[in-house]
Amino acid sequence: MVGLPARGKTHIARRVSRYLSWLGYRTRVFNVGNYRRQRVGSQKDHTFFDPRNPEGSSARREVAMAALADMLAWYANGGEVGLYDATNSSLERRRLVADRCRAEGLEVVFVESICEDEEVIASNIRQTKLHMPDYAGMDPEEAVEDFQARIGHYESVYETVGEDEGACVKLIDVGRKLVANRISGYLPSRLVYFLMNIHPIPRPIYLTRHGESMHNTEGRIGGDSGLSPAGSRFSQNLARFVEGEVGEGELRVWTSTLRRTLESARPLGRTPVEWRALDEIHAGDCDGMTYEQIRDDMPTAFAARADDKFDYRYPRGESYRDVIRRLEPVIVELERERAPVLIVAHQAVLRALYAYLMDKPPRDCPHLPMPLHTVLKLTPTTYGCSEERFELGPVTGGKDSPA
Repeated sequence: MVGLPARGKTHIARRVSRYLSWLGYRTRVFNVGNYRRQRVGSQKDHTFFDPRNPEGSSARREVAMAALADMLAWYANGGEVGLYDATNSSLERRRLVADRCRAEGLEVVFVESICEDEEVIASNIRQTKLHMPDYAGMDPEEAVEDFQARIGHYESVYETVGEDEGACVKLIDVGRKLVANRISGYLPSRLVYFLMNIHPIPRPIYLTRHGESMHNTEGRIGGDSGLSPAGSRFSQNLARFVEGEVGEGELRVWTSTLRRTLESARPLGRTPVEWRALDEIHAGDCDGMTYEQIRDDMPTAFAARADDKFDYRYPRGESYRDVIRRLEPVIVELERERAPVLIVAHQAVLRALYAYLMDKPPRDCPHLPMPLHTVLKLTPTTYGCSEERFELGPVTGGKDSPA
């Protein structure tokens, strides 16, 4: 990462880390600011960051090299994508970091965040920086003044990334413009595609399973059955819930192409976008069966699924890993959206989406609770995602599919 303070570097690094981890890459963020707070303390005023302060410069270089050493050691133990999160504001510092990485056979891509919009910078300072341990207990106005002075010290030595430094992506004014230089290969190209679509605007994302289906009442997996009476009541409750949340406001509604999600969304009175990628995990030869039938008729498949639910693929069907792969376009579109989004889908699919939004390991997907007739309200923030759950009615007591 490259950029002046309050330009969203950590926000970008965390989003990229979450995305690549969800896709299955061993990814980790190494935040030099955290190293500095742990090793030399957090209560440092702006003079510590003055390049003319030899003691501060020496201490900051020491913690930067400690973070770099830890990252290289992590790579040696199987790491795949490391995000070195620091200002890296001078050509000298970037050369040092890049040379060390390249000496270990690593490919280096600089991601520089550039922002000259004073309103955006001021908002970032007040929303995130004033809540750092650096300013705990300090008067907000004094904290703002100190942090702006800190930015000034970095500006005095800042050098933007040059084309001759190698592969780089420049994000200008929170995504208004993106410049890519010397980007090649699958993963760097995916990185550019992802960065083109992310933004910092907070908005709620609602996840809910369809209402109880007739297959749910019988404990059958897959299929394309309609709603049970309890499922129909849930669809009405969902419409009332949405009315209370957004009223006549803007809301995107996404569903799968299956009957039970479309019936659940119909009372909303909004035309949904149907995604085949949101269809339930394909159960293949087991489609329409109960788990008791699978256990009795296909004991080998039943045992294999119990042994590794994440990678188990139904005969002529899908695994959770397959579901994650087909959901990638949905994730990128979800990152791009600036309006609230309601996704009405299925248990396995929503588990995968929830794992992404809440930064859970992909292998946790099959075990995440995703009950019927419950709406999850997830609101992305700079450093994570807040969660609220709303129960909108009981089910009939039938066997819910364990998917």
